[in-house]
Amino acid sequence: MSAPFDPYRPLDPSTLDPLRPGHAPRSTTGMVTLAVVGGLGALLALVGALTSGAGGALVALGLTLLVLGLGSVLVGRSGWALLASRRLGGGVLAAGLVLLVVGGNLLPTPEPVPAAALTAPSPSATPTSTAAPTTPVDPVVALVAGASDGSALAALGTLEVKGRAPRTGYDRDVFGQAWADVDRNGCDTRNDVLARDLTAATVKPGTQGCLVLSGTLADPYTATTIAFVRGEGTSEAVQVDHVVALSDAWQKGAQGWDLTTRTAFANDPLNLLATDGPTNAAKGDGDAATWLPPSRAFRCAYVARQVSVKARYGLWVTDAERVAVAGVLSGCADEAVVTDAVALGEGAAHQQAAREADARAVAAQRSATTTRAPAPAPTTQAAPVRTTPAAAPVAPPAAAPGGVYYKSCTEARAAGAAPVRRGQPGYSSRLDRDGDGIGCE
Repeated sequence: MSAPFDPYRPLDPSTLDPLRPGHAPRSTTGMVTLAVVGGLGALLALVGALTSGAGGALVALGLTLLVLGLGSVLVGRSGWALLASRRLGGGVLAAGLVLLVVGGNLLPTPEPVPAAALTAPSPSATPTSTAAPTTPVDPVVALVAGASDGSALAALGTLEVKGRAPRTGYDRDVFGQAWADVDRNGCDTRNDVLARDLTAATVKPGTQGCLVLSGTLADPYTATTIAFVRGEGTSEAVQVDHVVALSDAWQKGAQGWDLTTRTAFANDPLNLLATDGPTNAAKGDGDAATWLPPSRAFRCAYVARQVSVKARYGLWVTDAERVAVAGVLSGCADEAVVTDAVALGEGAAHQQAAREADARAVAAQRSATTTRAPAPAPTTQAAPVRTTPAAAPVAPPAAAPGGVYYKSCTEARAAGAAPVRRGQPGYSSRLDRDGDGIGCE
């Protein structure tokens, strides 16, 4: 049986409740923790004072008290911080808030940054130009600006750039007679070009070296070799191409020319090349923006010749054409303009030799006629007088098979019948000047 409680008996420390506040001695660990927290608070206050003055120190101290008070309110007590109740912790929390507000008001206000300073370059940055923005440089203009004198690129820069005019009114006849003898050498332009561009060419005797019968073409468009033989079904293997097509010229300035200028343009050797027939047909009237030779090795020379022709005659180019030509010439900037396309080749030499041989034969015939001895005088018997009958009227050319007759190649082309071949309706020898069996070619 336990002894009765004596209120006057001394207390035994071992019977005290360690959880009741105020009865247990403060532990060493709590003192250390309080010292660490206090030291951190003091350090924060020092840093705040150095960086922001008194306001920074008060803010740091307020944050420290705020943490201590908040911890005491949540836990109930913080013996290590000398806070024995929630009420005391709330007071510490309120003091921390007050210090935060006061310190925040004491913090220095940052000066507003001028708008100009926001865009100003840093001292280490490379200074930039303040000039007004310029229009981007046209790459073609930049390419032409660096071109050397006499080059096709430099000539391209002289051509006017405009849109394509309507094709209305175009017809082959607006460029005069096809393959006219504009140089008055006795040969039509087609045979002149064949003689210039073919090698091992042969010409028909008695034609003053004009009619080319055969030869070999090193075709620039396809980089192939083509055997040319004049005749029905074979002549078309080699055609003479207008490098700047007549229709293209019509839409880019030729409409304003007179007939003499158009005829000269259509027969200018600078604008003519003997080429593979099917390839020429595929080209049609395309310019450099829509057609280039299959042989890439010839494209620089091809567009240089187009530029040369357009510069000579004042034709313009479209913007797409200008870009296409510049794109080709960018890989061969030193490609020169073409100024002389009539230099004699092997074929032309054959033509010239045949012409000279024909001239010698005619001269010899005339010489024999003038040196012939006069006929002996008649004897006493007078020669009978002969009456020369009147010349019979010349009948018009017989109508071709089928009853079709064309007065000229112009009429045949207007009817859509050109070229007219031997044996076809409308063919006659007067339409076939070179006698190859193909009229109005």
